[in-house]
Amino acid sequence: MTKQEKLVVIEEIKGLLQDAKAIYVADLEGLNASQTSDFRRQAFKNNVTLKVVKNTLLQKAMEQTEGVDFSEMFPTFKGNSVLMIADTANAPAKLIKNFRKAAAIPALKSAYLQETFYLGDENLETLSNIKSREEMIGEIIGLLQSPIQRVISALQNKPETAEAATQEAPAESTDAPEASAE
Repeated sequence: MTKQEKLVVIEEIKGLLQDAKAIYVADLEGLNASQTSDFRRQAFKNNVTLKVVKNTLLQKAMEQTEGVDFSEMFPTFKGNSVLMIADTANAPAKLIKNFRKAAAIPALKSAYLQETFYLGDENLETLSNIKSREEMIGEIIGLLQSPIQRVISALQNKPETAEAATQEAPAESTDAPEASAE
């Protein structure tokens, strides 16, 4: 690879990193061509951008990216690396976790999301349990709707209980005069 080609690749990686919400670096070593192709297909379906990168070029791109000091991740850049970029924080972690049901790979090397670094494969479970923005909004809406739904339900059921009470009341009042008449 010529120096000019390397510069082009570094710029491309910088472009991916610049506005990324979730950045994962994983190891796909040990996957055959068919498994790698399947992993890429699943990533595409889950809106995760994959780019196989050279560790040195990834490190240089991260060093040149403004706003974040990625140096904590550099020690994990060994062996084969794939850069995974997503808008949903937990999408790459879920992708890796679901894909690993069949094999022990891919392995998580490191991740950066929500201004926090996660180093090592042992953080995969934690990352897959992070709620996405959409999931959080859904939960908040559900919590806000719950008291309102109870009030509406109570108001809708109140006329029925009032009608039931008035229907029962005349039956009792007619029984009472009969009892006194005897």
